[in-house]
Amino acid sequence: MNFINTIKEMQNLSTTWQLEGQHIGFVPTMGNLHAGHLSLVKKASEVCDKVVVSIFVNPLQFDDGQDFARYPRTIEEDQEELSAHKVDAVFVPDEQELYPLGKETTTKVEVPGISNILEGASRAGHFVGVTTVVNKLFNIVQPHIAVFGEKDFQQLHIIRQMVSDLNIPVEIIGMPTAREVDGLAMSSRNNRLDSARREIAPVLHQVLDEMREKILQGRADVPVLKQSALEQLSKAGFEPDYIELRDATNLQEPTDNTTERVILAAARLGEIRLIDNLRV
Repeated sequence: MNFINTIKEMQNLSTTWQLEGQHIGFVPTMGNLHAGHLSLVKKASEVCDKVVVSIFVNPLQFDDGQDFARYPRTIEEDQEELSAHKVDAVFVPDEQELYPLGKETTTKVEVPGISNILEGASRAGHFVGVTTVVNKLFNIVQPHIAVFGEKDFQQLHIIRQMVSDLNIPVEIIGMPTAREVDGLAMSSRNNRLDSARREIAPVLHQVLDEMREKILQGRADVPVLKQSALEQLSKAGFEPDYIELRDATNLQEPTDNTTERVILAAARLGEIRLIDNLRV
């Protein structure tokens, strides 16, 4: 497994693979890998000849400096996992490598409109940070395919929009949310939950599942269902941010012509922000 820290070395390796006719798959991560990440790696290995995983905790997408500082970093353990899964290259740049002139003055990529709703409304500038770093990573790794998880549903939609708008020659594959046995969506942030809050955390998925079932049974009073779900979360100990039913194809309010819907939610449990979604 190649362990790479510099842009030049990563680009040179990718160019060599492409000249050999190799198909490159890419999984961008912030590390602290769990089974959800590894399912993305597995998918990439199934559809590509070479697999690259990046590990970079991107400061540009954090609106809270303390949250950035506390984000778990487990590079040695991550390397062992990726080696066991026969990843061909791990790209681990530092901040100076990706933002040599500083993150404040770097050129930024924004997908307008959709980046400012839901998560974007609560986390100012978050998605600009995401799209900027993903665009940079695509230019560095030069993949044919990139694999993302659907847990970050809005992020996946924004990246697809960016790729389409900027004519980036990368196919985006979305994979279903990986969950713990109790339904909690896998996330690196889950490791920061204490034992008491870890027992409460699956309630987020349970509340969304109950809301979905009621909608599938024909309930059309969505505002009432949303309010009930918010109250259930508050009662369980969460500080809910939002629960919304949206068109799964564009994240706008559903219309009579909407055929695919998704429930999206975010809530804090102590200092940890949890997100989840379920298709309807």
